[in-house]
Amino acid sequence: MRLDATCTMRRALAFIDRFAPAFAFIGLLVAWELGCRVFKVPAFLLPAPSMIVAGAREQTLAIWSTHLWATMRVALMGYAVAICISIPLAVALASSKTLARTLYPMIVVVHSTPIVAIAPIIVVTLGASDLPRVVITFLITFFPIVVTTTTGLLATPEELIELSRSLRADRAREMLNIRLPYALPYIFSALKISTTLAVVGAVVAEFVAAEQGLGYFIQFATSFFKINQSFAALIFLVAMSLAFFQLISLVQRVFAPWSLPKSER
Repeated sequence: MRLDATCTMRRALAFIDRFAPAFAFIGLLVAWELGCRVFKVPAFLLPAPSMIVAGAREQTLAIWSTHLWATMRVALMGYAVAICISIPLAVALASSKTLARTLYPMIVVVHSTPIVAIAPIIVVTLGASDLPRVVITFLITFFPIVVTTTTGLLATPEELIELSRSLRADRAREMLNIRLPYALPYIFSALKISTTLAVVGAVVAEFVAAEQGLGYFIQFATSFFKINQSFAALIFLVAMSLAFFQLISLVQRVFAPWSLPKSER
């Protein structure tokens, strides 16, 4: 009897541990709904979850799809450009100390510049097409990838580098066969962080100049005090960020499972 009770208790604890995030999220929604109803919080200040769902239904699926795709398109393009530029740049910085001393301060200056402040200038300079929005997304996204990838490349154990040189491996093979594989955990961590920043960049760009997109919709709905619809758009943005994050995690799990932490393998 004691053994059965112990096994039952362990299964219950394992079940709770597995679904703890879901239980916490559901509990938060219930507390939110009850708090809004009990304290009669005005909808224009903080709508209840049920009112957010109702606000989402006030717009057609076609309208939501249009705004969702507009934001996703800009986020993906800016994210792709950031990857294509940041990783080769990180390889160059890790390969040359002179280049690192020259370019790294400039990269820090670019990252330290408030993007919200220069976004209108970028829009005026590049026009009202997708290009300025992609550039703004790129500027917000590229820094973590460059810094973290460079850190990973330089963190390769010196013993491996000396071994490769004793085998007469050239710099290219050293980078491709030793440093890049060792830096993959760093690279994927940076890519996961940058997925959320890509969505942030797209929304910031839409706040400045756009006629479509979830950021534009939030600004438009808020101006008419349709706060429940703004919250619905915000939920779509969160869902998009989570989907991008999970996609990068899936790519890592499929193509480089050895780079995952031991707890996730």
